[in-house]
Amino acid sequence: MNALRELLTEIGHTTVNIVLAPDSYKDSLSSPDVCRIIAEAFRNVFSEASIASLPMADGGEGTLEATVRATGGSIRPTTATDPLGKPITARYGVLGDGLTGVIEMACASGLERLDSNQRNPVHTTSYGTGELIATALNEGLDDIIVAIGGSATVDGGTGMAQALGYRFLDDNEQILEQICTGETLGKISGIDASAIHPRLTKARIRVACDVENPLLGTNGAAQVFAPQKGANESQVDLLDKGLQNICSVWEKHGLDSSPDSTGAGAAGGLGAGLRAFCNASLVPGVKLVSEIVHLDEHIHKADIVTTGEGRTDWQTFSGKVCHGIAREAHNHNTPVILLSGTIRSERELLEKLAATYTATFSVNHELLTLNEALRATEEELYYTALNVARTLQLNL
Repeated sequence: MNALRELLTEIGHTTVNIVLAPDSYKDSLSSPDVCRIIAEAFRNVFSEASIASLPMADGGEGTLEATVRATGGSIRPTTATDPLGKPITARYGVLGDGLTGVIEMACASGLERLDSNQRNPVHTTSYGTGELIATALNEGLDDIIVAIGGSATVDGGTGMAQALGYRFLDDNEQILEQICTGETLGKISGIDASAIHPRLTKARIRVACDVENPLLGTNGAAQVFAPQKGANESQVDLLDKGLQNICSVWEKHGLDSSPDSTGAGAAGGLGAGLRAFCNASLVPGVKLVSEIVHLDEHIHKADIVTTGEGRTDWQTFSGKVCHGIAREAHNHNTPVILLSGTIRSERELLEKLAATYTATFSVNHELLTLNEALRATEEELYYTALNVARTLQLNL
């Protein structure tokens, strides 16, 4: 806090430039809502402050809205298939340049699309995500960003590929007629690319990854994420073997899977699948979003940066928004404040947070159930931000 005190002393009573760059508070507040609430609290204290609100995302929930909003683009409705193969109304975005499409996987193939008793990655598909990509290609968008956080699937992107015209063959060289799911991964022995979307080979596709996991092994898509999506122990083993199989098939057909690369295991192997089937490049989601919203330029002008997320734990330091914001703030020697819904109480983590952020604050102030905490978040966030602003004011 000493660095922040010295800075504010230098600023005196001139206009304070504040950048708000939070992630969403999952299941509670969107990142634009978080910006709105913090800005309202800060303006209550610093009425003349210049506040730049930059809702952020890391390739997960909110990436579509954050990038479209920052560029003055548009969000468009379309039809797609949900993780269980049912028709739904989904959406995709076009950035302000009119040339770049944004697909948020969760809009069609996300865990949020299913009730808790429907979640099982053995039976879910990324087909709807492929339909969204096809829609963007049909609109003439040859530069496409695919944000792949929040998936309900572990199908290695095979469902997505089917929607783009790929066909898969079994051991008898017969075409698999059903939509691919996690269960069908082990049945695939060949790939027919003769009917793929005509614009696919010309498209530039960038994948915004929200995790850094490889495709296979103890840190891979099945072992780490399948249980979170409803798989039991035997199903996790089935899915991991299925991913090993599709990786072998990719290699047989000369497709680039790079199973050990960062982000290959994101979204149940969709990261690797997009690379193999679409020649896509995998990029840390927070880096890609930061470039689109021109985060560097805003922080360069800032006196104070504020970021936040629903829960801060060790995952925060693995490609998540708040850690990306902290790194960028450090590059400019700008104080950065973390406002988190909850912060895991663990000494080593707290020490690392203290070394990373100028100050950290937990929004929830009493022991609550999850549902109670989610309902209270907006009010708690406002008053926490208000207290932060008043504390800063004491040093002016």
